[in-house]
Amino acid sequence: MERPAAIKVNCQGFCGVTTKSNDTDWTEEEQYFSSSVSIADKGTLKEGEHSFPFKFLLPAAAPTSFEGPYGRIIYRVRAFIDTPRFAKDYKIEKLFSMNNTVNLNEIPGIQEPNSSSITKNFSYMLVKNGTVVLKAKSDMRGYIAGQIIKVFAEIENKSEKSTGHVVASLMQKVTYNTKKPTYDLRTVAEVEGPGVKGGQKSEWKEQIIVPSLNLSTLTNGNLIQICYYIQVYLKYPEVSLTLPIYIGSTAVDLTRPSRAVPPTPTPRNNPTSAFDPAPAPSPAAAPTPAPSPAAAPVESASSSLPPRPAPKPAPKPRPRSTYASPSAPPADLYPELPDVDSYNGEMPKRAHHESGSQAPVSPNAFSYAPGLSFRQRQSSNGPSAPPVGMSSSASLPPNYRSSAYPLGMA
Repeated sequence: MERPAAIKVNCQGFCGVTTKSNDTDWTEEEQYFSSSVSIADKGTLKEGEHSFPFKFLLPAAAPTSFEGPYGRIIYRVRAFIDTPRFAKDYKIEKLFSMNNTVNLNEIPGIQEPNSSSITKNFSYMLVKNGTVVLKAKSDMRGYIAGQIIKVFAEIENKSEKSTGHVVASLMQKVTYNTKKPTYDLRTVAEVEGPGVKGGQKSEWKEQIIVPSLNLSTLTNGNLIQICYYIQVYLKYPEVSLTLPIYIGSTAVDLTRPSRAVPPTPTPRNNPTSAFDPAPAPSPAAAPTPAPSPAAAPVESASSSLPPRPAPKPAPKPRPRSTYASPSAPPADLYPELPDVDSYNGEMPKRAHHESGSQAPVSPNAFSYAPGLSFRQRQSSNGPSAPPVGMSSSASLPPNYRSSAYPLGMA
């Protein structure tokens, strides 16, 4: 028996979300891809079984399959057989799963511990008894199924009452983005520890094994977003904190260089505690940068050049308000200039200079400027060299950065 037919196959991936639980009448939809191929043109098919191979290329950005109470990420293949007029059309649909990958090593700071702290007032029968300080951290920020999450907690009870048990939970949060987003929160795994008596401090650590879970969503704008975090809390008083983490398909490689961003420093009451990370070095302890190479010629020239001529007569100084006061080069550019120790004068301050003390600089580092004078006492090694001469037409000090030697030298 022969029948005319045309066979087409469609492959589709899409997401649908709703505001009602277990409803397939989607409020919002988004399509990731849709592709169709014709595997048999119109013609005749002989009676019996026929096989038609086909293939589709799936986009790399397509998310992993997901099914929840308020939405689904679906991938399916549908086949159609076009029959003659007034005959029944045949179609069939087959769902399949799509498993994408999340490489945790591409996330900055994934190797670094994740920590947080919170302080809560402890009151009983409306009477304040003190405070409770809760600190917690995880050993990393990303895990795969089967790995162990190491959780550390420190409870300092500054009250007279005992606290409740401490609990650490691995939480999954799924956001279904509609006009009014719906959140589905559930506990994946949980561990519990003892409380702390009044006036005592205790450290607690536990492990959570990561089960098989949907991967974290790393992009924004999806209708369904999945994220994970560790919640550490006390049952009494009610105090909790969260440590965001990622669930991926490629484990963190601890041998690779870390892409961590330096965390924002937070105040700590006990920097020497084993729980707290090592404090960052003080800015005052940072090494002093090496002097600029341009300073070397100036230093050697000041001690080996022949005697400099006497300064030429200077023009009549104009009022100070009509020109800018000369300023000294940075002191660190001249670390060993002669006569620095013997100078006891005061340097004029620039109008825009920040408040603070200015290191004394030898007058020999300047050319002569109108209206500027220095008081200098006799050096123990002999009289100081006279100041450098300057053209009478100049009213401002020259720019030394363009030359390795002071202006006016022989």
